[in-house]
Amino acid sequence: MLYKIASNLYTRYVKGTENGAVVQDVQIFLCNLTQAVMKGIGCNCVRAYIGTRALKHVYDKRPAEEFDFLVDNIHRLVKYPDRVYRNKGGKRGDFIFVKKLKNENYICSLQEVMKEYNSRRCEIATFFRVRKESYLASYDLLWEWKGGEPSS
Repeated sequence: MLYKIASNLYTRYVKGTENGAVVQDVQIFLCNLTQAVMKGIGCNCVRAYIGTRALKHVYDKRPAEEFDFLVDNIHRLVKYPDRVYRNKGGKRGDFIFVKKLKNENYICSLQEVMKEYNSRRCEIATFFRVRKESYLASYDLLWEWKGGEPSS
């Protein structure tokens, strides 16, 4: 039950912490990126991870209802995005994954990170609901699903 991974990490390390409190830095595997997405965006990392740092950031900034929905759906957002954009310079993360869930767009910023032994992986920087469609207008679209088929 991969969708429970983020929820379990949240329950163990973040739930009930005070706003701005420092939490133990723990990262766990969330999912593999699909080959279509990796090829379409030119990403060299296969594995995506979620950590307590990102969970705590969202926990402190978002309403409980939105946070709970995001934690329950972060796996779907990262594994099966509808679109992927290049993130803007100066912002944390390299890519913005976008997925429409319950008729609203949700985004997740992923950062490619070099780990030991020259291996790369993607780590979630943040994730949230986009309230205005215009939010993404100035971002460069790298990849999207078109008619059920991935574009590249």
